[in-house]
Amino acid sequence: MTTQERIEESLTAEVVASFAGTADPRLKELLEALTRHLHAFIREVRLTEDEWTRAIEFLTAVGHITDERRQEFILLSDVLGASMQTIAVNNEAYGNATEATVFGPFFVEESPLAGDGGDIAAGAAGTPCWVEGTVRDTDGNPVPGARIEVWEADEDGFYDVQYTDDRVAGRGHLFSEADGSFRFWCVTPTPYPIPHDGPVGALLKAAGRSPMRAAHLHFMVSANDFRTLVTHIFVEGDPQLEIGDSVFGVKESLVKKFEEQPAGTPAPDGRALGDKPWARARFDVVLAPADLR
Repeated sequence: MTTQERIEESLTAEVVASFAGTADPRLKELLEALTRHLHAFIREVRLTEDEWTRAIEFLTAVGHITDERRQEFILLSDVLGASMQTIAVNNEAYGNATEATVFGPFFVEESPLAGDGGDIAAGAAGTPCWVEGTVRDTDGNPVPGARIEVWEADEDGFYDVQYTDDRVAGRGHLFSEADGSFRFWCVTPTPYPIPHDGPVGALLKAAGRSPMRAAHLHFMVSANDFRTLVTHIFVEGDPQLEIGDSVFGVKESLVKKFEEQPAGTPAPDGRALGDKPWARARFDVVLAPADLR
């Protein structure tokens, strides 16, 4: 070992040792591991002082652009694959349970109650889409009363919180029926770019990466005694699936058929759609038990 290597290793050991008195054992584990990995990264790439300054400036800019409507840190986590890796670690595969994927930065608490067969679009621009399915456990038993949160972007690629008029559209919740079934109207998902006018967008541009996300519809499904599921469904045939998803959220099991229905085709619930075409999709949710140990 060279003198330089001893100096660098000694510093890492000193910093790790500084956390020895941390009362919370989990916090102690996290701080020590973070120190070891961060120091290893710095040493591996031989990070320059100028590069470290630029990194701090980048993170500062991420903080400055973040507010109650925009969470740039979630975007950063997403584009680095950290969100999906955390999801993989915390949502261990279990039987035939539906796979989880990224939460995203646009969920809002206290969404409107759409009710079974309701319309979460609430005026959002796009082609009407009927979604139906069931919520079941891994043994195939129905899960009644599961809370189903749904949210999506409009056909222009924007969520309601990205507008400045305080609209509430493209989001809502409902509950599964006694037989586990659910159904609602929304708009057919389309590909869109994640916000790329800030520091994360600049990072993607510098890396030659696209900000585009594959077309998708967000779900969060929760019920007593079951692991809460955060996931999407993606549109089969969407060209963006082949190009790539900027946050690495696509899983083959979550790609579903969104069947186009010609204008004049009767709606499942008798809704009057006039001369508008519409689409329909099916998503059967399977929840894993809450305690997998």
